[in-house]
Amino acid sequence: MASPHPKIGLALGSGSARGWSHIGVIRALERAGMSPDIVCGTSIGSVVGAAYADDKLDRLETWVRSLTWQTVVGLLDFTLDGGLVKGSRLFTFFRSHFEDKDITQLRKAYGAVATELLTGREVWLREGSMIDAVRASMALPGLFTPAQLEGRLLVDGALVNPVPVSLCRAMGADIVIAVDLNWDLMGRSLHQPAEVKAPPPESAPGALAGFLGKLPFSLGRLKSGPAASTDMPSILDVLSISLNIMQVRITRSRLAGEPADVMIRPRLSDFALMDYHRAAPAIAEGQRAAEQAVPELMELLGTRLPLPP
Repeated sequence: MASPHPKIGLALGSGSARGWSHIGVIRALERAGMSPDIVCGTSIGSVVGAAYADDKLDRLETWVRSLTWQTVVGLLDFTLDGGLVKGSRLFTFFRSHFEDKDITQLRKAYGAVATELLTGREVWLREGSMIDAVRASMALPGLFTPAQLEGRLLVDGALVNPVPVSLCRAMGADIVIAVDLNWDLMGRSLHQPAEVKAPPPESAPGALAGFLGKLPFSLGRLKSGPAASTDMPSILDVLSISLNIMQVRITRSRLAGEPADVMIRPRLSDFALMDYHRAAPAIAEGQRAAEQAVPELMELLGTRLPLPP
């Protein structure tokens, strides 16, 4: 017999360090008594979604709140082969601190989105290793090397589906809550951020260490304002802004054809690509944005529930 209650799907979008705000979104929904049945994620959304689907969100939140810039850099193993970061060190850490499971064994239905590099096809990862799926979904081109999975090279799912509403629908969601982390990034200007030290030379191969030492490794932030800095942006600024343009455009296009029932849009334009050490404000902003959406969601759920006999 079918459940009288509609299945709720949660589509957690891409957004690099802005993705820690997904934790705040989930906390607000849970406090409002709206626990999603299906969780889908793209890129950083796949990370938070996997932890939530496996009932390990508390552990993830404790870890991300403890991150400093130094610990973030310490998890990066630099290379020039396919990207700036191999990701082996980071995912070795994940495997040692979070139990890997087959996706089908998670407590909630879960799916991640990746992109097949050679064909550009959208790939839905709904079985197999949870950590392998996350690694593929967040392989940001130019930063992380592509993931190799079942004979395919996979990269970040944000290239094709930044907010995976369609995957939630395909997995049976009646109502989809979507979290868009990138909606307010366009039209911002660069400013000169506080100086950030480059990664220590010992964390990179010899040739790359010299290269990184010469980079304006500012990971600059975006902010409102009429005037942009006259300085040339760093290579990572250019990469970050270019990816933002791509994600905003693709997200608008996908959501126009595959709209969510409820949209949650945290304001995160002051977060840079690698601000993973700023978890506390990101989580707080996610919670604020989700709390604003709760009345709309409650009204929607009320209209979808069957009338009493």
